[in-house]
Amino acid sequence: MLRSCCVYGAGVLCVLLLVAGIAMALAQVFQKLINNTIKEQVVLENGTEAFSVFQNPPPPVYMQFYFFNLTNPAEVLDGDRPVVLQIGPYTYREYRPKEEVKFLDNGTKVEAVNPKTYVFEPNMSRGSEDDIVRTVNIPAVTVMEKAKGRWFEGFVSALMKSNNIGVFGTFKVGDLLWGYEDPLLKLIQKFITMDDHFGLFYKKNGTDDGDYIFFTGKQNYLDFARIDEWNGQSTLNWWSTEGCNRINGTDGASFHPVITKTEKLYIFSSDLCRSIYAQYESDVSVRGVPGFRFVPPSEVFANRTINPDNAGFCVPAGNCLGSGLLNASVCKEGAPIIMSSPHFYQADDRFVQDVFGMNPNKEEHETSYRHMIHTLSHQLFSLNFSFNVYVKIYRCLYIFRNISVV
Repeated sequence: MLRSCCVYGAGVLCVLLLVAGIAMALAQVFQKLINNTIKEQVVLENGTEAFSVFQNPPPPVYMQFYFFNLTNPAEVLDGDRPVVLQIGPYTYREYRPKEEVKFLDNGTKVEAVNPKTYVFEPNMSRGSEDDIVRTVNIPAVTVMEKAKGRWFEGFVSALMKSNNIGVFGTFKVGDLLWGYEDPLLKLIQKFITMDDHFGLFYKKNGTDDGDYIFFTGKQNYLDFARIDEWNGQSTLNWWSTEGCNRINGTDGASFHPVITKTEKLYIFSSDLCRSIYAQYESDVSVRGVPGFRFVPPSEVFANRTINPDNAGFCVPAGNCLGSGLLNASVCKEGAPIIMSSPHFYQADDRFVQDVFGMNPNKEEHETSYRHMIHTLSHQLFSLNFSFNVYVKIYRCLYIFRNISVV
């Protein structure tokens, strides 16, 4: 009887193992079938859900701006460390449908522009567009930079003194963002060809950043929504190496289906004037939907000593800043503008110490992408995209933080 029980138990165990093995094999086969179906259906074609989402993203998108108010301008001019106080957020609902859509090359590519419209959301803001900010007078600093070493440098200096225009000024939040007529720019138009209006997002409300050509994913699912050309060019011309000038990835609104933890997600940002990439960091769950969290590693913004691939971002060639900073003047009409993560997150510590009021931390200031696994339909993404823009003159800073959340 004991022998019979052992034989019976062994037989049951074998059957259970066989059933488990078959179930696991079927699960893998089933998952592969699902993945293959997704790869075939997630294509930018008229009538598909993927194209509908690509053309007019349904989730609400918000842009939030934070400003640093300079509290000690006179002391800064005397050489003291700037003391700043962060204010905001000032929140805007962003509408960004794709327009002028046209399919090319037998449906393998699609051309479109992406105009963005911003509508102020007072209920999601801490303050109004009429709030006053004391910060660097960016037009004045730009004019000073352009006049340096030229015959009218003294004239510009005298003009600024006679009109009581300094390197600092007070501005309304709405004007600083969307534009205002600047008195100095208006006065020097005879000497420097410049628009007499200035704003960080001047002429960017209701307008697009250029013409894009995307791959549809018809030939290869990995190419879904990947940028082929921007403004008629397949590469940039601002930087000094081919790698830094390369336009990589998507515009950040979509990625190819069936993303794995081992790959890099490449994103091109015309605001940053470059491409960046993000890597898997952790699993996440949003409202019960599992997903992956991707973040740009510190090497993306490191200096050439840490990451030699970034040597091309030193402009002019060899003129390198510290880790975490990008000299964007070459793509911002010559304005002396430097970009970094908010509060100099992941930048050299000396920049944090240069300004009183910097408090970098991962939770608030890291750029992240959340890929939500959604096997029965298109894949969803959440973007937390953050960066500083600042002008440095005599150790004073203008900084604003930009976060876009899908």
